[in-house]
Amino acid sequence: MPKPQNAMTIFQLLDKSNCRKCGEKACLAFAGAVFTGKRPLSECPKLDRHIIDAYSDDSQNPYDVEQNRDDYLEHLKKQIAGIDLKAAAERTGGRYENDRLTLKVMGKDFSVSPAGVLSTDIHVNPWVVAPFLNYILYGKGLDPTGDWRSFRELADGRERYPLFQKRCEEQMKQVADSYTELFDDMVHIFSAKQVDPQFQSDISVVLQPLPRVPIMVCYWLPEEGMQSSLNVFFDQTADKNLDIGSIYSLGAGLAQMFTRLALRHGFAATQSNHHD
Repeated sequence: MPKPQNAMTIFQLLDKSNCRKCGEKACLAFAGAVFTGKRPLSECPKLDRHIIDAYSDDSQNPYDVEQNRDDYLEHLKKQIAGIDLKAAAERTGGRYENDRLTLKVMGKDFSVSPAGVLSTDIHVNPWVVAPFLNYILYGKGLDPTGDWRSFRELADGRERYPLFQKRCEEQMKQVADSYTELFDDMVHIFSAKQVDPQFQSDISVVLQPLPRVPIMVCYWLPEEGMQSSLNVFFDQTADKNLDIGSIYSLGAGLAQMFTRLALRHGFAATQSNHHD
C-alpha cells in the first residue's frame, strides 16, 4: 500500500470522534503525528485491523500486527462488561439467556458473556469478532429497509472504497469467475438467500453476517466483449448499525473465506488476488 500523501488522507481513515484514547487532543492531531512518523497508525484504538495492516509499513514485525489486533479485541471485550446484555439483545436482534447474549452470525450461534468470553460453533476469526462486538456495543439496532447502497455511499465509505473494492469485490469476483458453485455454497453453507436479481444482475444473494446488517452480492456473467463484474451492497441502515471499519472487515473477511473455500475445491486460480 503506498504511503499516504498527506495527513488528511490518514484523517479520512479515522472515525473522527476525537475520543482522545490515543493520547492526542483530536483525530486530526493524531493523523498529523502518524504522517510525520511520530506515532504508528496502530495506536488508534478504534481503527479496524484490516485498515491498519493495509497502511502499515511492509517491514513491520508480524508479531506486532497480531499483538495490536489482539489488544484491540481485548479492549472491546472489556467494554462488554459495562453494558446491559439483556437490553443489548433486544436492540440487536439477538437473544439473552443463561447470562449470555447470542446472535446469529452467518446462521450460526455466536455468544458473549458479561466477562467478554466468546463461544460459538464456528471458527472465531478476528474479522468476525470485532464487528460482532462493535455491533453489540454501538449499533443502533435499526431494521433494514431494503434500500441497498454501495460501500462508497455509506458514511465515511468513499475514501475507503478503493481498498474495499480491491480486498472485497475484486477478490470475490475472481472466486466467482472460476468457482461456479460459489453462490450455491453461500446458500447451503452460509445460510444465504438467493433473491430476485437486483440492479439487472444475473445472480443476487443476500448474506446475514449479523442480524440487522445484511449484505447483498450481485454478479454479472461475462458477455461477448464484456467481462464479468461483481458488486457488494449494504442496506442504507448499515452505517447506523455498524461502524465503517467493521463493515469493511466483514466484506474483506467474507472474500477471504470464499477464497479459501474455492482453494479447498481445487480452484487455485483464485490465488492471483490473494497477494497484495
